[in-house]
Amino acid sequence: MKRFMQWLLVLSLMLFLANAASAHSATLSPQKDPGLLHPETLKAKAPPEFDAKFVTTKGDFVIHVTRAWSPLGADRFYNLVKHHFYDGASLFRVVSGFVVQFGLGPDPAVNKAWDSAKIGDDPVKSSNKTGAVTYAMAGPNTRTTQIFINLGNNSRLDTMGFAPFGEVTSGMDVIKQFYADYADQPTGHQDEITNQGKAYLDKNFPKLDSIKTAVIVTAPAAAAPAAAAKPKD
Repeated sequence: MKRFMQWLLVLSLMLFLANAASAHSATLSPQKDPGLLHPETLKAKAPPEFDAKFVTTKGDFVIHVTRAWSPLGADRFYNLVKHHFYDGASLFRVVSGFVVQFGLGPDPAVNKAWDSAKIGDDPVKSSNKTGAVTYAMAGPNTRTTQIFINLGNNSRLDTMGFAPFGEVTSGMDVIKQFYADYADQPTGHQDEITNQGKAYLDKNFPKLDSIKTAVIVTAPAAAAPAAAAKPKD
């Protein structure tokens, strides 16, 4: 009986450790879409206009995308949101009056897959005004997954080639509540964020807000025009 109780205790401990490991893995890697490991396969063309709804730790906001402003940027964003790249991502750069930046995911394997998946530049057709949404970049033709929301009039970025592809149409009040005391500090640790994912930010910058989910919101189809009434005889 004693040996049986010992065996039962060991089995319970093993089950507990297995469940804990599974929960830990889910925390680090909430992105489940296998396509995220193969950026070359995610090439869908975005609709002319669409909305993306972001649910965050502070509330919701919506980005309205106009593809004509930045076709390559809009297509990339559409695929990233559609395949849940941003789910679980931290809002790691929040500089009051300037920008909120995000786009390094919680899963290191996914981050590494997209690190070299660069897209070309689009000409600047809309200004970096308050609420405009734009890709971060490190020079010409280096856009990947990181985007920022302008918190003020940053039109000076227009001449530097930063091309907005959309704008926040609701939830700017939510965005302005994101934890901002770290300011630019996490930005200097992008290699660590890329290689360790959200676990690194949770350990070193635990007060950061994050994105719970981001989804494409399909606009309702336009109603068909009513048939013209036939004149009566």
